[in-house]
Amino acid sequence: MSGTSGDAWVEGPDGARYWGRYGAAGLLITSPQREVLLQHRVEWSHFGGTWGIPGGARHEHESAVDAAVREAGEEAGVPRALVEVRFTSVLDLGYWSYTTVVASATRRFEPVIADPESLELRWVAIAEVAELPLHPRFAEAWPGLAERL
Repeated sequence: MSGTSGDAWVEGPDGARYWGRYGAAGLLITSPQREVLLQHRVEWSHFGGTWGIPGGARHEHESAVDAAVREAGEEAGVPRALVEVRFTSVLDLGYWSYTTVVASATRRFEPVIADPESLELRWVAIAEVAELPLHPRFAEAWPGLAERL
């Protein structure tokens, strides 16, 4: 871990809460078969029951890329050695930010539920992602991200 844990809520001026004292990051990883790895979030989590990407709070002094890859490894067993980062997309609210790290897997792997935050992990064809009940912020970002895949 790089620095102090970022595991804490940040409250915005409008009362909305966001996870990650130092911001947050998630990994949108594609397989060679043109699929993305999605996480079905447990009911007790923020926007539980929706689908999104593995990710979580950044630690103090941790880059968004390092945080996204670390969280994806912790939550979904994503092997760091197979991750080739392509680009990042940042939602910056001024007091909090979320970075989507888009990467390609050098080969398809079987994801593993490695912590209690997932109901299911699944490779989903890019064309079918929007058919799932997506985490609201991921749903907002998906069309722009999908265009760049």
